[in-house]
Amino acid sequence: MTPPAEAPQPAEAREPRKKDRPWLMRTYAGHSTAEASNALYRRNLAKGQTGLSVAFDLPTQTGYDPDHILARGEVGRVGVPVSHLGDMRRLFQDIPLERMNTSMTINATAMWLLALYQVVAEEQGADITTLQGTTQNDIVKEYLSRGTHVFPPVPSLRLTTDMITYTVNHIPKWNPINICSYHLQEAGATPVQEIAYAMSTAIAVLDSVFASGQVAEDRKGEVVARISFFVNAGVRFVEEMCKMRAFGRIWDKVTRERYGIENPKHRRFRYGVQVNSLGLTEAQPENNVQRIVLEMLAVTLSKDARARAVQLPAWNEALGLPRPWDQQWSLRIQQVLAEESDLLEYDDIFAGSTVIEAKVSELVEESLAEIDRIQEMGGAMAAVESGYLKSRLVASHAERRARIEAGVEKIVGVNCYESTEPNPLTADLDTAIMTVDPANEARVVAALKDWRAERDEDRARTALAALKDAASGDANLMPFTLECARAGVTTGEWAFALREVFGEFRAPTGVGGAPVAVASEPGAEAGTGPLSAVREKVARTAADLGGGRLRLLVGKPGLDGHSNGAEQIAVRARDAGFEVIYQGIRLTPEQIVSAAVAEDVHCVGLSILSGSHAELVPDVLVRLRRAGAEDVPVIAGGIIPSADAAALREAGVAAVFTPKDFDITGIIGRIVDEIRKANKLDPLEVAA
Repeated sequence: MTPPAEAPQPAEAREPRKKDRPWLMRTYAGHSTAEASNALYRRNLAKGQTGLSVAFDLPTQTGYDPDHILARGEVGRVGVPVSHLGDMRRLFQDIPLERMNTSMTINATAMWLLALYQVVAEEQGADITTLQGTTQNDIVKEYLSRGTHVFPPVPSLRLTTDMITYTVNHIPKWNPINICSYHLQEAGATPVQEIAYAMSTAIAVLDSVFASGQVAEDRKGEVVARISFFVNAGVRFVEEMCKMRAFGRIWDKVTRERYGIENPKHRRFRYGVQVNSLGLTEAQPENNVQRIVLEMLAVTLSKDARARAVQLPAWNEALGLPRPWDQQWSLRIQQVLAEESDLLEYDDIFAGSTVIEAKVSELVEESLAEIDRIQEMGGAMAAVESGYLKSRLVASHAERRARIEAGVEKIVGVNCYESTEPNPLTADLDTAIMTVDPANEARVVAALKDWRAERDEDRARTALAALKDAASGDANLMPFTLECARAGVTTGEWAFALREVFGEFRAPTGVGGAPVAVASEPGAEAGTGPLSAVREKVARTAADLGGGRLRLLVGKPGLDGHSNGAEQIAVRARDAGFEVIYQGIRLTPEQIVSAAVAEDVHCVGLSILSGSHAELVPDVLVRLRRAGAEDVPVIAGGIIPSADAAALREAGVAAVFTPKDFDITGIIGRIVDEIRKANKLDPLEVAA
């Protein structure tokens, strides 16, 4: 008699598969004050977050103290203000830095913030050789896209070089630079541009470090091993995943062939990711949740190209500052994938795919060609100074916006499937985001005054003098910066000491070199397309006002360096027939009004994404009235909550545009309408 076959074991009785360790899970956070941010960090760590990602406010990022004129309206809005060692102590109070992995999104002032961090760690009793974390410290992308640069390219590269050599020798587990292609994609970069520009930056940095003579020849591999990357993951899932595989392949080739690094562990492509914020929409913002999930999968599904750290934006970031609950939702997305799915139990699930291999090979070939082109120009720094990189990004972004406006590139809820049920998440829009108390800035400024009064002033002055002397020579600046930190020097004082030696830098805007954005719009040849209609409105209005061209001043008051929107308005207005005055970022209201009066403009357009609109836009209006230019209409654009938009209109702003207003040609048409209204001209019956 044949014994019965043994029944298969139920799935729950099988030996569970061994899971890989998940990536570091972070949320990008910081606001108001060091104390408030510290409480937020400790709550997030208690919820299962495994690393910290510090968002600094714009004055801290750009080397200004909270009481500087350019800091007005910006203190504590998009991050935490850190003005001195006392702030850094409070930021990390009761958080043991020796056991923490901390990412600091800081660039021009990266050396300063790392020095403050090191001193606080020493005060906690930590062995600094065990400190783990990352300073972003990638200045190239600041010139191109994010705008928190301070110094010119050559001294900026020196600061980066000094930080890298210092950390390799003294804080060996620290990542001193996080070469950041994230903001390149936000500024319009294609995958090829994102790879090529980031790799070109890495080459410029490594060339500088190895030429400095501060690292022994036999430690070159250790330097390469500490270079990390911070990338963007967009919604085009397959392309983004292939991009990451291409990144790794090119990095392996560059480090092996250009620098002779033999150890494959040293050549490993190490990257963290923040998924795409550019694609988050104000319209139907609930759709952002599935966008975030899909983008996260692009950098986690492929084991051979998996991110080492992931931070996700919140669903409501296109509306304003996320609340702690919104950040928790994004953290839970990561935790569900890592803990509930079987993702971490398998080898690379894309290995052997001919489709994936073909796309990766294509990206590698095109990216290497662009890297060679940049090297022929003299490298990344030369390509920044010439304006080549910036103009290419502005052009790519303009082309993308034109595709969206034409409906070629679909965005659900924006240019297709626009009908929607009422959204309970945003029923009360003004409570669906976090707001910073306007009185916070005055408290921070008062605390800064107390700090200066209580410090050893002689020691602070001596430390700053030594820093300037060292900057005038070729010594490594990190030890002098550490002494400034210990002496109670402030962020603005450190940065202005170096400004005196290095000078400041205004990066090319890229607007002048950008090609016509929508040359191929439907109906263009017959003169019946939307841009053609707006061109007619511009020409007729200029004629009605006595000839010449309409003049539009595009201004960015305050410290917000996210200039993508301003650049696209400037390019489209130029294409529509305006004379555009655009002087780039980081202007005071006084400078903007002076330029508006000097150029005798017909309209002033202000772009602010940092939340300082409530302070700075009314100031521009008041100054225009004082200058006798009260009839010049002012429009505002940015991430502006509905209550703030109503207040701006009440103050005299002619129109307010937010991310939901994706039709740039339509915005230019509205600008013409406001110019006609301000000059008491009859409306034009021209479709736009």
